[in-house]
Amino acid sequence: MKKVLLHIHLDGSVRPDTVSELLNLDIDYVKSNMIAKNCSSLSDYLTKFDLPIKAMQTKDNLTRIAFELATDLKNDDVIYAEVRFAPFFHIKNGLTYDDVIISILEGFNRCSGIKINLLLCMMRGLSYEDNKDIIYLAKKYLGKGVVGIDLAGDEYKYKTSLYEDLFRLANFNNIPFTIHAGEADGASSIRDAIKYGAKRIGHGIRCVSDINLMELIKDKNILLEVCPSSNVQTGVVVDYVFHKAKFLFDNGIKICINTDNQTVSNVTVNEEYNRLKKYLEFSDEDLKKCNKYAIEGSFITKEEKEELIKEL
Repeated sequence: MKKVLLHIHLDGSVRPDTVSELLNLDIDYVKSNMIAKNCSSLSDYLTKFDLPIKAMQTKDNLTRIAFELATDLKNDDVIYAEVRFAPFFHIKNGLTYDDVIISILEGFNRCSGIKINLLLCMMRGLSYEDNKDIIYLAKKYLGKGVVGIDLAGDEYKYKTSLYEDLFRLANFNNIPFTIHAGEADGASSIRDAIKYGAKRIGHGIRCVSDINLMELIKDKNILLEVCPSSNVQTGVVVDYVFHKAKFLFDNGIKICINTDNQTVSNVTVNEEYNRLKKYLEFSDEDLKKCNKYAIEGSFITKEEKEELIKEL
């Protein structure tokens, strides 16, 4: 099945073998520090990004890691992806923001047969100025390999409402955005994200606690970027069989299927699809419809969407 992926983090999807080689570390040590197992919270889950970020501080490393992810996605029949990452974390050893963006895009472009664009993440907990830089960086590269921005990080500790001014600035500059919301925090986080103008919500599954919010999501034609395995890893969902992805889908809410972090959550795109079929009774037609929703909700041109629909 041809697939479209809108919610995947570059640093959370680095091959452990690559990190082991680049940092000269034992592979078992790397795996134990990159793969999440029964995390107590989202904060615990986020510690698994430390090693890959340490490896992603040179142009060559960034290009290689981007190329490898593009290859992995292509091998899972992904035809289009919007890959997100936080540029702020990759300038620790002297790279400029331009170096970082150009190096990653070079890696994606080396892999033929798949189209990948970037989403630049602002981070909860960073200063207003640091996050504002990401908005202007996205504006600089908009339509040149970057298609929008995101707000990621510890949602419970740093509430979505703290970042209203940043999204006002993004709207002023006509930069599309998605926001992580309704993962570690509840329905109010999703309401804030929608109020600020998010066209998509990263995760968003806690909307099930609020029927009126579910209706608002439908009315506003908001797409939920659902990441089932990740939700189990972070403790948002107790067990895969209890995930509400099918409930949301059956109740008319548009969802798309994503891996979030292929390495940290230890799942490939095909494995995620098979789990949805096995545990949540998604049919192939259901999954195809989710991919159509993903194309419709992507931050690309109408013409590009039409081409992807044909390929689907």
